[in-house]
Amino acid sequence: MLHPSESPGFLLWHATLRWQRGVSHALGPLDLTHVQFVLLACTWWLNQQGQRPSQTALAAFAGTDVKMTSQVLRSLERKGLVQREVDRADTRALRLRVTRRGARLAPRAIAVVEQVDAEFFEEVPPTDALQVLRRLTHVPKPDLASPIEQPAGGE
Repeated sequence: MLHPSESPGFLLWHATLRWQRGVSHALGPLDLTHVQFVLLACTWWLNQQGQRPSQTALAAFAGTDVKMTSQVLRSLERKGLVQREVDRADTRALRLRVTRRGARLAPRAIAVVEQVDAEFFEEVPPTDALQVLRRLTHVPKPDLASPIEQPAGGE
């Protein structure tokens, strides 16, 4: 049996907790939780690429649970940061877009989190960190990522 300090899972657990604490602390002044940040940033980024993802597509892109995604999007909508609009081609689907307020906040929040990331990973060369994390998460490099679903009717 491994000593906890030799267990990759135990070390990853502690590293993740330390990183999450840093992110949560940094996002506090912006009135965003970590998961709110992730969903706002992903929606903003996809919108910047000309996409209006459904809640399901956003959950898949962000790696979050669909029901939790819906709940968090409701809170972001109440804060005036995202809008959920019924898809005219599929009235069961809600298409997402950031509001003006969300579009101003998202890049600021991304910069704050990128600073936390830089400080957290400062002792690891960026290419090494990305290589290990991609292998662990199975998230492809951007040029290999499959496109996110597009709204019906070319919206």
